[in-house]
Amino acid sequence: MAARSIHVTDLRELIRLLRKGETDRRIARDLGLSRNTVAKYRSLAQRHQLLGETLPSEAAIDGVLQSLRRDGRAAHETSSVEPFREQVRALVAAGVEGQAAWRILAEQQGFTGSYSSVKRFVRSLRGAQPPESFVRLEVAPGDEAQVDFGYAGVMHDSTRGKARRAWVFVMTLSHSRHAYAEIVFDQSVETWTRLHVSAFEFFGGVPRRIVLDNLKAGIVQACLHDPEVQRSYRDLALHYDFVISPCRPRTPEHKGKVESGVRYVKRNALAGRTFRDAHEASAYLLRWCREVAGRRTHGTTRQVPLAVFAQVEQPALQPLPTTTWEASTFKTCKLHRDCHVIFDRSYYSAPCRLVGKDLLVRATSKLVQVFHEHELVAVHVRSARPGTWCTLQDHLPPDKVIFLTQSPPWCRQRAAEIGPATTAFIDRLLGDRPMDRRRSAQAVLRLAQRHGTERLEAACARALAFEELRVDTVRTILVKGLDREPLAPAAPAVVTAPRHARPWTDFFPASTDGGRP
Repeated sequence: MAARSIHVTDLRELIRLLRKGETDRRIARDLGLSRNTVAKYRSLAQRHQLLGETLPSEAAIDGVLQSLRRDGRAAHETSSVEPFREQVRALVAAGVEGQAAWRILAEQQGFTGSYSSVKRFVRSLRGAQPPESFVRLEVAPGDEAQVDFGYAGVMHDSTRGKARRAWVFVMTLSHSRHAYAEIVFDQSVETWTRLHVSAFEFFGGVPRRIVLDNLKAGIVQACLHDPEVQRSYRDLALHYDFVISPCRPRTPEHKGKVESGVRYVKRNALAGRTFRDAHEASAYLLRWCREVAGRRTHGTTRQVPLAVFAQVEQPALQPLPTTTWEASTFKTCKLHRDCHVIFDRSYYSAPCRLVGKDLLVRATSKLVQVFHEHELVAVHVRSARPGTWCTLQDHLPPDKVIFLTQSPPWCRQRAAEIGPATTAFIDRLLGDRPMDRRRSAQAVLRLAQRHGTERLEAACARALAFEELRVDTVRTILVKGLDREPLAPAAPAVVTAPRHARPWTDFFPASTDGGRP
């Protein structure tokens, strides 16, 4: 009869028969063992005193067998790492991993063994650790959905006309296991929020909590107690009224429903199939979610996801909001010395008092809002073309914006409000060519703020009378009060003979003979 391996239950039955006084031949025949095996275990039972009055338990017998196996390994195998036991123990205590410990032993101690031997030795030093146990959480209908990305291979991007790395986005409702899937080429904030909106519309409602991994599109800073949520994602959660519930860092088992859902999509829906482009793949995934994944009997719940969704979970979801959510983008920008921030390759003004400070820019498809310490300080229409300057004059420094605001038409209009002389004076200044005398005209008009419009009108009349089209002339007239004196008509010019002038005949007297001098 062929020999076979003996188990604890077989050995316990063998011991029971030995205690009854059965022969080795009969025991071998009844248990299907060889007589040599029966003789070996008879000797073992006698040596460990297992043939007493009480039949030993299975645990006691298993303990004997385990000790025999350990002794057998110790007798036949000696690890090549044993001479370096203390060094390895110190490395393990310092937190050095097996691969690094193997390299250190090879470089510093001259160890020539394999990495596998070091790994087994480290495992023996640490002892057999019991596997970590978990608690399965089942949630009520409509309470939770889990989201994640999975690599979907290389697909054709029709918008760019080339093949790109693609990802599959999956949102799984935790109660019914009904899922939504779509192919994308990036994991940006805009894509992340758009996928949520598409999934909510696919389900016809919103779950109360979204469980997600710590990807940057959703969680800016992963942390156990104080994770920082991405601002755009926070806006989305406020609009759709769901709670953001990030997993602990490096614990994907906390969203095991969608983890297994991503694997199911990759292995069942995508594996072995080729698609013309990502649009075709996404359209196929929508059909697959309804007709294949939704109608199967789930391996854990033992129910059909689509049936549970239609009967229980869909009515329990929160209703979709009545208003359409508009995607927003946030960015921290510095206000430069020209009183503008740079966002999306365009320039938007903000109050000059905030120059040098970091401002928060929130942009939608139509508007750009600028915040300082949660206070809205500027609103602009979003530019459609890069390089556009969007400027509000109230944001610019008042003392430096005068030249821009007081244009030549403004100067003429202001001069007309003062009087005809001022109008003529300003027209003469602005009409001077080739010089641009706008600053001179602005300076003349500013004199009315200090001296009044009536005096400025009189000063301009006096300057025109003397053909003195200079700002300093008008300012001198006002300072000295000459504008208050009557403007007399100009006297005719009197030409007098030069004081030392002599006729030319004094130098060239006439000739006595009547000839030419």
